[in-house]
Amino acid sequence: MATIYYDSDADLKHLKDKKIAVIGYGSQGHAQTQNLRDSGLDVLIGLRPGGRSYESAMSHGFSPVSIEEATKAGDIIHILLPDEVHVSVYDSQIGPHLRKGKTLSFSHGFNIHFKQIVPPDGIDVIMIAPKGPGTLVRSEYQRGGGVPCLMAIHQDASGTAKDTALAFAKGVGGTRAGVILTTFAEETETDLFGEQTVLCGGVSALIKAGFDALVEAGYQPELAYFECVHEIKLIVDLIYEGGLAHMRNTVSNTAEYGDLTRGPRVIDNHTRKEMKKILKEIQDGQFAKEWVMENKTGGVKFNALRKNEKELLLEKVGKELRQKMHWINAK
Repeated sequence: MATIYYDSDADLKHLKDKKIAVIGYGSQGHAQTQNLRDSGLDVLIGLRPGGRSYESAMSHGFSPVSIEEATKAGDIIHILLPDEVHVSVYDSQIGPHLRKGKTLSFSHGFNIHFKQIVPPDGIDVIMIAPKGPGTLVRSEYQRGGGVPCLMAIHQDASGTAKDTALAFAKGVGGTRAGVILTTFAEETETDLFGEQTVLCGGVSALIKAGFDALVEAGYQPELAYFECVHEIKLIVDLIYEGGLAHMRNTVSNTAEYGDLTRGPRVIDNHTRKEMKKILKEIQDGQFAKEWVMENKTGGVKFNALRKNEKELLLEKVGKELRQKMHWINAK
């Protein structure tokens, strides 16, 4: 069984005399930084000047400094940049300014686990990874709740890395919902697997296949969009609220019977074998090498795939329909 920590297991006193330098102010950056500040902690933001994130941080009452300045001043350096820019920023602006006694912190283990970043001895290396987008991390905190987090300790030079990590998790609101102890390897591999086979890759491929099957059979694209795209939110919300059983108790008996008898024909043994193959590619570093090389060569394949997806009939039909859905546009 997993080891899970809650509010009573963490104490903010371990951060009271620390300056937390958050590097990045995107989805997770804006949420975690504001939550830490609202928890009474001393937070400094390190950014490249002039960007959209810089203006956003200013609008929230922060005074960002350069990444180098933040790293020099911070006792805890929490990197919340996109994975693909970690290494270049670390090598040029963070690594040279790390000294014994500092803590290097992440919300995803990719670059540590796959040894793209190798921290020096004498510093703590931890991870606090909220299991939700930044908007939810912020909104749940403001409501008095929190988003569950994963916590890992990669390097404990001080002997107090766990106390620091738990206090950090409490600062962002994670201990209100539960913080699961894991490792950098487990977090990274399960996160990549979930994204590729279920949450992003699997769902996207299933949506496109279902939409195409209906359109190719002569049904109206608008109906296909509603059945295979729009209504997914309804189903996912039901599962989120109470699991598969709650979803099946809520939909019609006809839908439930179709789920139980036809679902296994879509996700069959071939799909399961391919999932295991994808997991193996993650575990042995093949995917990491591919992604690192893709970025080193300018993302040619990545950008071409992005462009092709934007041209799909599904996307064009969906855009037209959503323009009439004022409750979506309002967000």
